[in-house]
Amino acid sequence: MTIPAGLKDGPIYLDYNATTPVDPQVLEVMWPYFQQHFGNPSSTHVYGSVAHEGVDRARQQVASLLGSEAKDIIFTGGGSEGDNLAIRGAALTANRGKHIITQVTEHPGSLNICRALSRLHGFQVTILPVDRSGLVDPAAVEAAIMPETCLITIMHANNETGTLQPIAEIAEIAHRHGVLMHSDAAQSVGKIPTRLDELPVDLLTIAGHKVYAPKGIGALYVRQGLQLEPIIYGGGQEAGRRAGTENIAYIVALGAACMAAQEQLVESQGRLRQLRDLLQRRLEASLPGSVHLNGHA
Repeated sequence: MTIPAGLKDGPIYLDYNATTPVDPQVLEVMWPYFQQHFGNPSSTHVYGSVAHEGVDRARQQVASLLGSEAKDIIFTGGGSEGDNLAIRGAALTANRGKHIITQVTEHPGSLNICRALSRLHGFQVTILPVDRSGLVDPAAVEAAIMPETCLITIMHANNETGTLQPIAEIAEIAHRHGVLMHSDAAQSVGKIPTRLDELPVDLLTIAGHKVYAPKGIGALYVRQGLQLEPIIYGGGQEAGRRAGTENIAYIVALGAACMAAQEQLVESQGRLRQLRDLLQRRLEASLPGSVHLNGHA
């Protein structure tokens, strides 16, 4: 990305798992949708058509990064909303029972909606432990499945440690037992490959501000044919799952950010790995015996 002006003369910023600055190129793409292309995408006149085309293009760009169809992408207000739509939406429409499996280091957006489903709708929630490196054991996931299990929700990459969970293996276990699988991939999208042919989940969450788009925009991949209870009730926007006039500029920004991530992924992955390893080596050399890796090696 182009370095934003605010980072050039300020302190070194190393908190990119918390948020990223908006890429100046992304900002350039989204800006016309505040004034020039301001139409409501549900309108049939030319202003609405241009806005609708912007949404369609962004949906295709997000889908391309994930290796899905554009119609599988639902735009949301961010990662937490995506987790809520996925978990609540799937749980309330499932016909298997009222049992959800998750793990203890999930993002609060996932853990708290599971607790709300338990409190408000009588769901049973199994919260599995992780080992010293932050990994959940797939065998423990399988052992926790019961006839009433309707959903397993386990994040792809942890937001604090970076630990990568064995999502492909867990998804295979889930589907073998007829259980839906959701993964919060907010921290992995744009940093490592997150292709759905390798991560065969039913639902996958993206947060825009982790991938150089603005805060307040995200996306949820929903496997074709899967029914979800809406997160917002109203009109038919986002296939009826998230009502309300679309945030066109931010949607366009997310699409542009995903396109840039796809184009730069191979180069950026190698560059970031080298920087990560260099930092760790220098810390260990400067502070011998005092540096502990919190996560998986």
